[in-house]
Amino acid sequence: MDEEAGQIGVMSKMEALNLAHEKEADLILVAPNANPPVAKIIIFAKFKYQQQQKEASGRKKAKAVDIKEIRFTPFIAEGDYNQRIKRVRQFLEDGDKVRLTVKFVGRQITRKDFGDKLLNKAVSELSDIATVEFPHRLMGKLLYTQLQRKK
Repeated sequence: MDEEAGQIGVMSKMEALNLAHEKEADLILVAPNANPPVAKIIIFAKFKYQQQQKEASGRKKAKAVDIKEIRFTPFIAEGDYNQRIKRVRQFLEDGDKVRLTVKFVGRQITRKDFGDKLLNKAVSELSDIATVEFPHRLMGKLLYTQLQRKK
């Protein structure tokens, strides 16, 4: 193969090397296991530069997914709960992942079932827009789960 002309055809290794030398380019083996092996005549430095540019543009276009965290207490008031659920919905619509955390303070840790009920209620309310990325986990005094937007 050639940068400008496309496919050149089947030729011997020496012919290909001479052709590459005439064009002041490099002969790069693309598919060594093919029959016959496929090689490309290119300027390798230029090729590497183009590859770097493609990778850089790909990174620029990729949107970084943030993980937002919303905290609850096991005995949260209904108004506060509804406000936080609205906020979670906004985050999910923006394409972010959301971690729902229930923080137990003092002796509240003895009532883990209230935290489980709260997270189950929140997950069921958000089931139309989100899926659970991983189930409830308890780490110390924090009970949390993570949601992501449905595809």
